[in-house]
Amino acid sequence: MTPILDRRSFLIAGSLTALASSRAMGANDKLGIGVIGAGGRMNSLLDAADKAGPHQIVAVSDVYGPHRDAVKERSEGLATTHVDYHEVLDDKTIDAVIIASPDHWHVRMASDALAAGKDVYLEKPVTHTLEEGATLTHAVRSSKQILQCGMQQRSWTHFRDAVDLIQGGSLGRITQVRTYWWQNYGRSGPSRPIDPQALDWKLWLGGAPDQPFSEEKYKRWRWFWNFGGGAMTDLFTHWIDVVHWAMKVDAPHNALMLGDKYVFEQWDCPDTIQAAFRYPGFDVVYEGMMSSSIDDGGLEFRGTEATLKLDRSSFSLWRENTQGAQNPVLAEKSFRDGTITHMENFFECMRTRKEPNAPVEAGVAAARAGHIGNHAYLHGGQTTWPPKNSA
Repeated sequence: MTPILDRRSFLIAGSLTALASSRAMGANDKLGIGVIGAGGRMNSLLDAADKAGPHQIVAVSDVYGPHRDAVKERSEGLATTHVDYHEVLDDKTIDAVIIASPDHWHVRMASDALAAGKDVYLEKPVTHTLEEGATLTHAVRSSKQILQCGMQQRSWTHFRDAVDLIQGGSLGRITQVRTYWWQNYGRSGPSRPIDPQALDWKLWLGGAPDQPFSEEKYKRWRWFWNFGGGAMTDLFTHWIDVVHWAMKVDAPHNALMLGDKYVFEQWDCPDTIQAAFRYPGFDVVYEGMMSSSIDDGGLEFRGTEATLKLDRSSFSLWRENTQGAQNPVLAEKSFRDGTITHMENFFECMRTRKEPNAPVEAGVAAARAGHIGNHAYLHGGQTTWPPKNSA
């Protein structure tokens, strides 16, 4: 595996040199960044941005005061703070915005940012409904702006090498891809309580139905239909994007999904899932639960000649033989968080105006697969895509 790592290291070094040169030639060395949605995920994205290249946080918008204050402090007091994200978009010194709001705000915020002439890094899933895919795609393709979807595997070195192996035919004919992700929300440590007086709950709801403040919904919004889509759009979206990328497809023909609320009965979305998706020539299965974290998450591409096992730490290739697979014939470990490289790619594309590694079509397709799974769950356990005409 060493030759691949050497080649990658050479390419990464070259791209960083080119990026540094392009920045040196720019009128302003630091990119002006606006922050929209300053919760936990945004902290991770800003950590990546710190390693990706010169930038300055110019402004931050969040409906919760302590989140705004934390980003202002991070900017050494230079960032302006706002409740309404439109005020961030009005700032002419901002080149791009990073959006990590709840899902039900994604398309509206991204579309407004593009219309304001800002480049956008948009967290996944990029859409909250199936219908929003066309809206977001049109907003991007009718503008001159860069939009990078938060599918960081597309920039993660060992994922890129794994996709090269798959597309190069190393596995033979692939007929099944297994995906899985287990997490344990019950074992998460205590968190600081929310101060409702510092939160604009009505603005946080946005276009969602009016409802009383709920700390559970505010903190775990991914598990309520008004704001998120559960595991299928939070977790499965990442893995199905890798499948789409490696297998050169973008939508399943059929979907089946069993889901249950065995542990977290207060949620809308199921905490335990078994799902299956049929693509042209192969099937994808997903399983996961939110009260057991052993094995975490990953994928297995199973082909007639070999199986490739892949997660965020490494991949291994297992060759079929008459004695049975005993040891991997090829393996590669991750040497860096792919979110950093993904942010580097975004910054570079802002300079060069080239297509980013995770364009809008990829993000829409990955979210769509999760939405289709949820649609099956909510409509008797199965569905076809596109939906059959009932007439």
